[in-house]
Amino acid sequence: MERVAIIGASMTQFGQREEWIRELLAEAGIACLEDAGVDPATVEHLYVSNMASGEFEGQGGIMNALAHDLGALPAYTERVDQTSSSGGAGIYAAWRSIASGASDMTLLVGGEKMTHPSTAETTDIIASITHPCEYKHGLTLPSFAGMTARHYLERFDAPRESLGKVAVKNHKNGVDNPHAQFQKEVDLETVLESPIVADPLRLYDFCPITDGSAALMLCPESVAKEYTDEYAVIAGVAGATDTHVVHERPDPTVMGGVVESGQQAYEMSGYGPEDIDVAELHDMFTILEFLQMEGLDFADHGEAWKHVEEGRTERDADRPINTSGGLKSKGHPLGASGVAQGVEIYEQLVGEAGPRQVDADVGLCCNVGGFGNCVITTIMEAAA
Repeated sequence: MERVAIIGASMTQFGQREEWIRELLAEAGIACLEDAGVDPATVEHLYVSNMASGEFEGQGGIMNALAHDLGALPAYTERVDQTSSSGGAGIYAAWRSIASGASDMTLLVGGEKMTHPSTAETTDIIASITHPCEYKHGLTLPSFAGMTARHYLERFDAPRESLGKVAVKNHKNGVDNPHAQFQKEVDLETVLESPIVADPLRLYDFCPITDGSAALMLCPESVAKEYTDEYAVIAGVAGATDTHVVHERPDPTVMGGVVESGQQAYEMSGYGPEDIDVAELHDMFTILEFLQMEGLDFADHGEAWKHVEEGRTERDADRPINTSGGLKSKGHPLGASGVAQGVEIYEQLVGEAGPRQVDADVGLCCNVGGFGNCVITTIMEAAA
C-alpha cells in the first residue's frame, strides 16, 4: 500500500458569510486546486464533508454540484456525514480512496453554512445528533459539556481558571490566523465573567456558530513528487465510536472514541504521544481540550489542567495545541472543522503557517462528533 500524501490545502474566511454552502465549497475547492497546481480534470474522487446542508438550507446533492462548479467531471463524488466529525471522516475516506489504489488524485472539501437561522434553530439542528432518550429531555451538547466540566473540576481538584486559560490561549493563537472567525485576544477576567451558558461553563468556553469551508488535495506519494518537494504524509488515521447515550459510559471524563482512535492511529503510524510536535484538538467546549489531551496520552488522566496551568500547551512550548486558534477562535462550521484541522497540521509540517509556525515534523488532529460519540484521529508527518 503506497503512502498517501497531501500536496495542497485551503481554507475560506470563517465567520458569518453571505455565501451559501455551494459557493463556500467552491471557494475552498478552487483555492486548493490552485495551491496544489492540479487541473480539475485530473481529480478522480471528490469527497464533501458536510453534516446538515439539507437541514440548514434545504440543499442536497452538494457533492455533485461541486464537481460541476469546479469542472471536475466525471469524478466520482460522495458526501461524508459523521455529524461534527464529518471533516475527519472525510480525511479518512479520502485517505482510503488513495491507499486502496482507487484514485490517484482525490480532493476533499468540507463546509457548512450555519449562521442564517436563529441560534435556537441552529442549536436544535445540532442537538438532533444526541440520542432520542436524551433529546426528549432537552439535553444539548452544551449541557453535557457543563455537567462534565463540573464533575471534572470537582473530581480532580482543578481550578476553574484552568478552563478559562484554554480559551485565552486559543484566542491568542487565533489572532495570527487570517481566516479565523475571532482574531482578537481575550483576558482571563473576561472569560470568567462572561455570561453563564451551562454552569460552570460561560460564553467564552464555547465555540461560535460559523460558516466556512476548507479543502485538502491527496494523492499517492509517488505522484506528489511530480508536483512538489514540500508535502505531508498521512502516517496514521483511525476512527472509533463510543456509546450514543452519554450516561451509559463508565467514566464521563474518559472519551472512549478518542482513546481507541488515538491508539489505532499511533499503532499505524509507528509514532507515540511523545513524538507529536503539534496538535489540533476539537475544542468545541474548553473541557474537551482536557479530555482529548488525556485520551491521546498527552497527559495523565485528570492532569491535563496542570499542563495548561504550566503553559505546556502554548505555541512556544514543547507540544503546542490548537495553533490555528482551535474551534474556539477559528470557528466551527461543522463539516469543515476536521478538514480545517488537517489544513493547519499540513501547513505546520510544510512550513506555511506564517506567524503561527512552530518547529514540527509530526502533527496530530482529533475531530470529535457529538459529545465523543464518534472520533477520527489523524497523524501526519513531513516529507522525508
